[in-house]
Amino acid sequence: MPGARSFEALKGDLSRVYAGLSPQLQAIATYALENPQDMALDTVARIGKSAGVQPSALVRFAQALGYGGFSDLQRVFRTRLVERSNHYPRLRNYRERIEQFRGGQARSGPGGVLSQFVADGIASLEQLHAHVAPADLQAAVKLLAGAQTIHVLGHRRSFPVAYYLSYALTQLELRAPLLDSVGGMLREPARLIGPKDVLVVVSFKNYTPEVIEVAQACKARKVPIVAITDNALSPLVRSASVCFQIEEKTSMPFRMLVAPMCLAQALVVALGEHLE
Repeated sequence: MPGARSFEALKGDLSRVYAGLSPQLQAIATYALENPQDMALDTVARIGKSAGVQPSALVRFAQALGYGGFSDLQRVFRTRLVERSNHYPRLRNYRERIEQFRGGQARSGPGGVLSQFVADGIASLEQLHAHVAPADLQAAVKLLAGAQTIHVLGHRRSFPVAYYLSYALTQLELRAPLLDSVGGMLREPARLIGPKDVLVVVSFKNYTPEVIEVAQACKARKVPIVAITDNALSPLVRSASVCFQIEEKTSMPFRMLVAPMCLAQALVVALGEHLE
């Protein structure tokens, strides 16, 4: 296949071929989607070191995707960076200031921890606006508005987002039960979800296997699915009718829930406006 010429097309290609790649090339694919700015700006040697592979592996990765060499693949990431800087110039400058703040932050005590989380949270929200397409929001709202029942699913660290969605949608007087696994009863009620319903599913790496299985089973029964996940390599991508991929790069080993919660609130309010 010829190499994709846009970042969105590249994400689609990676999602399709990921399972067939070697473990080393899979590691590069994951790194590339989690660090697109580094892929655009860093040298082959530096990218290889950060991804934990030899530079020659990056060349093989590019060729596996249909490019003549790594520079052709890197051009896609650079084009993405230019396009986003043109569309969101002020946001890009603000992110640079946040990065500078985080880099120079000498964390000290609880106050320093709070400052670090605030900086990462702000950066996450700034990125959200660029990652969520208005057309996807509109499509998700349309699906939710036409659903007989909106089933909501999210476990582990995704649970707060799922719980909020179930609560807030119920406040709109919609049927929005939260699917849980109390008593080992997750698959049984999930089997009752039909094509006139919608499944809203939230899952981030490392993805909860039971959640992925329910989404795949619903997809097989032609149930519309709205997914909130992290990137194009998420197993939810293939099941979703509408998929929000929230890319987050944090300086700490904790996933920020600021952006997913903001997106969830935006979905609820947009749906409320639509129903009015």
